[in-house]
Amino acid sequence: MTARGRLAIGRSAHFSEFESKERSARRAVAAYLEGMTGSKTAKARKAGVLTAGLGPASEAAYWAAVTTRDGRFDGTFYYSVATTGVYCRPSCAARRANRENVAFHATAADAEAAGFRACKRCKPDQVSLGAQHANTVADACRFIEAAETPPSLHDLAQRAGFSPFHFHRIFKAATGVTPKAYAAAHRRKRVRDTLSQSRTVTEAIHDAGFNSSGRFYADSAAALGMTASDFRAGGAATDMRFAVGECSLGAILVAASAKGITAILLGDDAEALVHDLEDRFPNATLIGGDRAFEDVMAKVVGLVDAPRSGFDLPLDLRGTAFQHRVWEALRAIPAGTTVTYSEIAERIGMPKAVRAVASACAANKIAIAIPCHRVVRNDGSLSGYRWGVERKRTLIAREAEGTR
Repeated sequence: MTARGRLAIGRSAHFSEFESKERSARRAVAAYLEGMTGSKTAKARKAGVLTAGLGPASEAAYWAAVTTRDGRFDGTFYYSVATTGVYCRPSCAARRANRENVAFHATAADAEAAGFRACKRCKPDQVSLGAQHANTVADACRFIEAAETPPSLHDLAQRAGFSPFHFHRIFKAATGVTPKAYAAAHRRKRVRDTLSQSRTVTEAIHDAGFNSSGRFYADSAAALGMTASDFRAGGAATDMRFAVGECSLGAILVAASAKGITAILLGDDAEALVHDLEDRFPNATLIGGDRAFEDVMAKVVGLVDAPRSGFDLPLDLRGTAFQHRVWEALRAIPAGTTVTYSEIAERIGMPKAVRAVASACAANKIAIAIPCHRVVRNDGSLSGYRWGVERKRTLIAREAEGTR
């Protein structure tokens, strides 16, 4: 054999040996990684993992929450990633892991017992940022309620340790109203409470936290729909015109103050509707409608028969700041369409306040003009209606027919 041939054979043997060692190394690395992953997976299966006990639907919902980083699930469960050894909140902004490497845990302690460490980005072993903000806002609300005079935005922000801009943003995100609007709503509540308990209106002025009687009377008139002295007397000297009649949905009562419509009530018994009005204003002067009021009654009855026709009469809305926001959102729903309670909550900027939205709808006393009948459950079915589900079904059907 020539020298060149021996050299070629030597090189071939050398490269074969090198390739063999490289393949062995790759197998060793793969085995190590597989063992590490398998070890964590085994640990996860032994302690606190929800995956094994979840049905396909629940597991799919958890995974969907992870992929969309849905903060509403924070605290409901945690997820771990076998390839990194880390566990996170569902809302974690870290790069999304592959599904086959993810397991779900009921608590942070369960995830740590399974051998995973807390993510340094979302810090699942600490109180969430959303919970911290909620606690801060709750504390600010209690501070506003306890203050004799409404604190300024600067004072509230300084007390919470935020800039005024940032505090204003998180307060409105949590409550749906600004700190100033919340303070005003609370003072309106104090006006009602103090007028009922104080011996004189002057005493109520100081108890409600007003510095001047002028400001008190301006605020109380807007909140009560009447003068403070009239409200304190249970509505005495307040003229409340009303009329009872029949419409296609049964008995109907329409009542109005000098400011506008205060109630549109529906039912089966006209006398029961009158008693309902009397209970609201026990000392008010209830006056039977005159000819001018007959025109108001006719417009309301026309609205019942043709709810798409619109309603241009002024309303005298009485409720909390939150209820006003919900009622305004209801009035913005186009006739012939329906929305869910969740959608209303989204529209007013408070997606988690679904139950509160439902309560505000139930508190509505101005039927049809404030169209709470256009709100349905998430599955499209009809929920409870203050004036009967069948009336709600009829109103929705009438509006739907008008769009065809």
